[in-house]
Amino acid sequence: MSQVTSQSTPFPAGRPVVLRGGTVLPMDRTRRVLGDTDVLVTGDRITAVGPRLAVPEGTAEIDASGGIVMPGMIDTHRHMWQTAMRGYGADWTLTQYFVWYYLEHGKAFRPEDVHAGNLLAAVEALDAGVTTVVDWSHGLQTVDHADAAVDALRAVPGRFVLAYGNIQQAPAEWTAAPQFRDFVNRRITGDDMLGFQIAFDVTGDPAFPEKPAFEVARDLGVAVTTHAGVWGATNDDGIRLMHEHGFMTPETVYVHASTLSADSYHRIAATGGSVSVSTESEQSAGQGYPTTWAVRSHDIPVSLSMDTSVWWSGDLFSAMRTTLGADRAREHLEAHANGETVTHGALRAEQVVEWATRGGARALGRESDLGSIEEGKKADLVLLKNDHSPVSFPLLNPYGHVAFQAQRGDVHTVIVDGRVVKHEHRLLDTDLAAVRRSVERTVDHLRTTMGEEAWAKGMNPDVPETKVLDNPYTYTDYRSTSTHGS
Repeated sequence: MSQVTSQSTPFPAGRPVVLRGGTVLPMDRTRRVLGDTDVLVTGDRITAVGPRLAVPEGTAEIDASGGIVMPGMIDTHRHMWQTAMRGYGADWTLTQYFVWYYLEHGKAFRPEDVHAGNLLAAVEALDAGVTTVVDWSHGLQTVDHADAAVDALRAVPGRFVLAYGNIQQAPAEWTAAPQFRDFVNRRITGDDMLGFQIAFDVTGDPAFPEKPAFEVARDLGVAVTTHAGVWGATNDDGIRLMHEHGFMTPETVYVHASTLSADSYHRIAATGGSVSVSTESEQSAGQGYPTTWAVRSHDIPVSLSMDTSVWWSGDLFSAMRTTLGADRAREHLEAHANGETVTHGALRAEQVVEWATRGGARALGRESDLGSIEEGKKADLVLLKNDHSPVSFPLLNPYGHVAFQAQRGDVHTVIVDGRVVKHEHRLLDTDLAAVRRSVERTVDHLRTTMGEEAWAKGMNPDVPETKVLDNPYTYTDYRSTSTHGS
């Protein structure tokens, strides 16, 4: 992606920045609200938080009065490579998603198409105040695709974690390939702007064909992120296999976790893992009822994610809003079924804002330097302020305002690693026209490859009788008796 030169920005590298007079949500363990407070950024760190701070000469000042300053949001599960198809699958079920990507057309994506999707997703994330994204990149059919994914992430001034995956091969196969090890050695250098995970699912097949992939992750010392508790695909048998073989760790991130039993939640809680909830996805696609109502009762740490823009919005404001709604709906329904009335909601707005920030940092093992506004931590910050919006006032309950009132259009300023990447509602140093051209080439390629009839039909694809509905993974014939029978 071509970028404007650094001379074009009013915030050159190395110049301190202070956000003046905002309502600060530190998202530390006290869940305080700090009114009329400044935040000083020097280099890549937060160096002071307080009222009317004295700042170094030459510090750039940003007026945060009337706005909310919060930590940069963290998305722990986003299939960024699919973003070039934004909205295409708006009416899909999860089964149709599996048929389209896993079994039919996912193979049509070239490295440059993965690059285009990642580029658009990365820019979109920054625009919405999401400063860290886990790229759950299960479209990496070859190492060339993986290099393209990383090239796109490196071209955007955000913080990313590449979760390497390949839905077209068995996890044991692609993790054992010499090219995979070579990629890790070449591209994963320990830079804290690009983390690394291994991404694959566990079918529950008693033969445990995913075991060698876990062993590779253990050998590399990296976390595994896995779609767990997904109706018709992954359930309790997979969790049990992971636990019995010692592969459930505090670093493991369980995505969705919507159709698990209490036994599986106990295993996750006992081993210290966390759950990434994608409420918009779960309540629409059919992975299972959004699971925060269940994991809260087991004291399992939660983070938020948006899954894929082939369906839903690419921001965490929607994630917070829908999570609160789904959790509270479940609480009311269960009470009503027992002839009871909920008088005080168990899930509060401040908790989902925490899940969108510090919860994500905790899931990534970065709580020591990300996810809250404290002196010495990395300067990943978001200013929500929109003087042209009647929704910006009055600011009475800041946590409720973030969760229910704010939108991506209210993101005034975004700072990542001390660098101002968005200001006054405009991305800096970003060539959107180049991103658009890249995405248009991908769309043209897919339409041409599929043909116009298949392209149009793909927005509501038929499910051929020959397709396996309860196991979209082609490397095993295992069927789950919990869904369609064996």
